[in-house]
Amino acid sequence: MTRALPVADCLPVDHDAALLIGRAWKPGANGGPCVVAVRGDDLVDLSPVYTTSSGLLDGLDRAQLRGHIANAARLAGLAETIANSDEAGRDPGRPWLLAPVDLQAIKAAGVTFAQSMVERVIEEQARGDASAADAIRREMTAAIGTDLSKIVPGSPQAEELKRILVAKGKWSPYLEVGIGPYAEIFTKSQPMSAVGHGADVGLHPESTWNNPEPEVVIVADPQGRLVGATLGNDVNLRDFEGRSALLLGKAKDNNASCALGPFIRLFDGDFTLDTVSNADIALTVEGPDNYRLEGKSSMSRISRSPAAIAAQAAGRHHQYPDGFVLFCGTMFAPTDDRDGKGMGFTHKIGDVVTISTPRLGRLVNRVRLSTDCAPWSFGTLALMRNLAARGLLRS
Repeated sequence: MTRALPVADCLPVDHDAALLIGRAWKPGANGGPCVVAVRGDDLVDLSPVYTTSSGLLDGLDRAQLRGHIANAARLAGLAETIANSDEAGRDPGRPWLLAPVDLQAIKAAGVTFAQSMVERVIEEQARGDASAADAIRREMTAAIGTDLSKIVPGSPQAEELKRILVAKGKWSPYLEVGIGPYAEIFTKSQPMSAVGHGADVGLHPESTWNNPEPEVVIVADPQGRLVGATLGNDVNLRDFEGRSALLLGKAKDNNASCALGPFIRLFDGDFTLDTVSNADIALTVEGPDNYRLEGKSSMSRISRSPAAIAAQAAGRHHQYPDGFVLFCGTMFAPTDDRDGKGMGFTHKIGDVVTISTPRLGRLVNRVRLSTDCAPWSFGTLALMRNLAARGLLRS
């Protein structure tokens, strides 16, 4: 029997002062996805004013938004909606949380921390074989050291390190984006495909070496301005990506392999980009076999600032007219053995993954195979049809 997820305690510690927006599914004949906000102990429905999360952020006026939140109709109790977000025990007749984004592009930056950069090189040299990773890790540590955090990407020092590593035969595409001038930015998932707090997250059934990636996700409006942040799980298949960097799409973009939530916290005078740029992100994995893993990713150790990464993602060279969200990367790359010596960590079906930081709350998901997760069937076309049927589309 599947155990209940610990979904209840998911709000920021200072949620009373936070401007929290998200999305929830409203059941019933006139139901569908609703843009919501937290108001005290309630979730209120903003859909009559903002039909999409993307539209709410377009030309965001916080004072006006607060007025709409104060006057909005109650959708449901906050606590009961959060509790009903556990996919395994969900009552389909009551509202539950969705991923807080809809039309936004879902992008991610890779290799933004020195520790995870070394692990990506190890994956590549192991060709996806977890049993070979330990020996390669020792060899790589001897060759390049363990602390590359002081190297500024694209700097003369980085170029000198590249020259040395090329001479040693240790250069890699991961080192290129880790310390070179250009960040690795890829499409993590498709608009409308992300799952939310309490949902199942999926692993490709052919993967035998995989892990969660706890990350801060920054949120940009259609003009590319950073307006808020949320939490994300960039579910990763280390064996697929390790075989070839060209398998990144297979490693990253599978059914239910992208989790976001529980809410977007909008920036204000007390909660800023600097707040999340210095946040510590905690991770817990609790297995059905009584296994427990704890880890931490400190944003202060990132090699490229979130603002710098976002500037490479969007600008005159690339626009996102519906806005975008950007996973900022993680320093977390678990190496502790779970099964056999030298095999490192990999997920087991039923693992419960909790990603948290005090000012953004907690994102909790259960691990299943992508083929066993609910198929993604509600995309942009379905959203437009639903909004039209509810009389919410307007010019």
